[in-house]
Formats: sequence, C-alpha cells, structure tokens
Amino acid sequence: MIEPRHGMGATLRQNIEDLTTRQREDTERAPLSDKVADRITRFTGSMTFVVLHLVLFGAWISVNLGVIPGVPRFDPTFVALAMIASVEAIFLSTFVLISQNRMAATADRRADLDLHVSLLTEHELTKLAGLVERIADKLDIRSDDPAFAEIHANVEPVQVLDALDQSRKEKGID
Repeated sequence: MIEPRHGMGATLRQNIEDLTTRQREDTERAPLSDKVADRITRFTGSMTFVVLHLVLFGAWISVNLGVIPGVPRFDPTFVALAMIASVEAIFLSTFVLISQNRMAATADRRADLDLHVSLLTEHELTKLAGLVERIADKLDIRSDDPAFAEIHANVEPVQVLDALDQSRKEKGID
C-alpha cells in the first residue's frame, strides 16, 4: 500500500505510479525507428550538439580561410561544408518531425483520456445531483436556485463540439 506523502492521498499517488509505469511501457514498446529518432532529436537539441558544431564548423572555416598556418585548404569555396550542412538539416528536420508526430499522438491519447474522464465525472455528478434532490425532497428542503435545473442535464459532447465549432467560425478562427 502506498503511504500518503506531500499532502497527496494514496489514490492519487497510485494513479501517478500507474501512469508512469504505462508511459515507461509505451516507451519500451516503441518501434526502434521511434527510439532512434527520439535519441537523435534529444542529442541535437542539446548544448553538446551546439558546441560540437561550433568547434567542427569553426575549425573547417578556419582551415579553409587559411587562418591555421601549415594546414592545407581542402574546401576553399565552402561548397562541401554547405552540402554537408544542408544534408544534415534535411535529416535533422525529419527526425524532429518523427518525434513531434509521436508526441502529438501521445497528446491526442491524453486529451481523449481527459475528455472521457471529464464526461464520466459530469455524468456521475448529474446522478449525484439527482440523488441529493431526492434526499432534499424527502426532507422537505426546497431549492429556489434556477441553476440547479441545469445540473440535471447530461452534457452531450457532440453538441458541445458543434457549438464550439460554430463559435470558432463566427469569430473567424480556423
């Protein structure tokens, strides 16, 4: 059993552990190509990568400008350097896109989970409001709050999406 720490209950801590375990399992099950793309993207997004390029390109440029005496120029027009940099940019952008696509898919899954949990919560709260109203009726307690009537209506997600789409169209968004 998980003990509550830092003001979090056992259920919340268990949920965190379950989701962390699931994320680790998903990462382990990812295809080799995704793992390679993620590692490359992680490295190319680091300061080590920047420093490495500063050193390599700086040395290349220095040699080919003739700044370093005794070292022969091998690319005085920098055509080879430009080609290497272009090819590298093509591959790096592809690796970044692969990683972004995977991250977008993960974000979509999380958004779906969030939507389903929210809809379930809303449904449960609607049922609970009905139960509370029946208890209030039994005890002869009346509520004059007109907003209370809204609590009894289940939210229809498709209608909400349609209303959001219509609102975005009216505001010129999308």
